[in-house]
Amino acid sequence: MDHERYSDDYIRRVLSRVKSIAMVGLSANAARPSYFALGYLLKKGYRVYGVNPALAGKSVLGAPCFGALKDLPDTPDMIDIFRGADAVPGILDDTLALQPLPKVFWMQLGVRHDESARKAEAAGMQVVMNRCPKIEIGRLSGEIGWLGINSGVMSSRPLRAIKPG
Repeated sequence: MDHERYSDDYIRRVLSRVKSIAMVGLSANAARPSYFALGYLLKKGYRVYGVNPALAGKSVLGAPCFGALKDLPDTPDMIDIFRGADAVPGILDDTLALQPLPKVFWMQLGVRHDESARKAEAAGMQVVMNRCPKIEIGRLSGEIGWLGINSGVMSSRPLRAIKPG
């Protein structure tokens, strides 16, 4: 898979399969991107778990937080990584220990790890790197255009929301 560019169809297909998300590296700090991404995803109807040892046993915006992926009550459809690229191989190892495996292994903006992407794909997961699901959902649905941002999607059709699988 070419991870330099993703077609809108690929991103739409990936997101349409997802109902639950584990946000690895979630922050309780309202100024952090993971915090406002969490709020957006919750409002869109996704079930979201925070994964951060410092937040284990707490909740952020109503989302329960756990110390590690192995502590989650069930396997999420997507692992969404809000950590640096150096943390990705360990997160992938923890992800590969889950049964069943998640459907999607997603690395946030600025995060790319090609070797981990190859391993995740070889295990059967879809991979997205250097993208934000919040931004992609808003872009593909046209919502992001409400903020004056060019989504790159032109259509005369009514806005179509991407809803959890």
